[in-house]
Amino acid sequence: MISFLQGRIKKFYEDRITLLVNGIGYDILIPAYLLEELKRTSNQDDTLSLYISFIQTERQPKPVLVGFKNELEKDFFELFISVEDIGPSAAIKAITIPIRDIARYIEDKDIKGLRQLKGIGERKAEKIVATLKGRVARYALLPETEEPARISIDFRKEVEDVLVNQLGHKVQEARKMIADAMERNPNIRSSEELFEEVYRGQRQ
Repeated sequence: MISFLQGRIKKFYEDRITLLVNGIGYDILIPAYLLEELKRTSNQDDTLSLYISFIQTERQPKPVLVGFKNELEKDFFELFISVEDIGPSAAIKAITIPIRDIARYIEDKDIKGLRQLKGIGERKAEKIVATLKGRVARYALLPETEEPARISIDFRKEVEDVLVNQLGHKVQEARKMIADAMERNPNIRSSEELFEEVYRGQRQ
């Protein structure tokens, strides 16, 4: 079982990175909030250390590696996927905000706050609270991370670059498409979601 990896960042993807460790490339899934932070603060070829949640079950026979910057965040993730109907893939997509904030929503029984997470409706939010309330207070004390607004700026630029440099749109046209998409859905938290909303706008 793999519990920790240190190596060189070979490539960033939409939901994961490839980490080169002693000549072997490991594909490691990264929760959205952490991936955006890494994209802001790290470059390809930088050295990175990650605590790894190694997942292989009957329902998930192919091993999956999920990376975190510290053991507490990894432990929270493993608690989170113990909730009924929340598997590893759903959890990775749902963790779009810092873990400390999710833990606070759980401890405060804040169903509305939990419903902000991608793919979490009212029923799942209630299950999360029922399963984890009283077990996650320590994670609510994790250090505060940078404001989400900085993440927003980063993925907007990524989408603009693709629209202009790869798809041939003019800069002003691309910026208007992005601004319109963000106005329609201000809760967008990743470049993937922004591309979906831009596409939806073009189909109207």
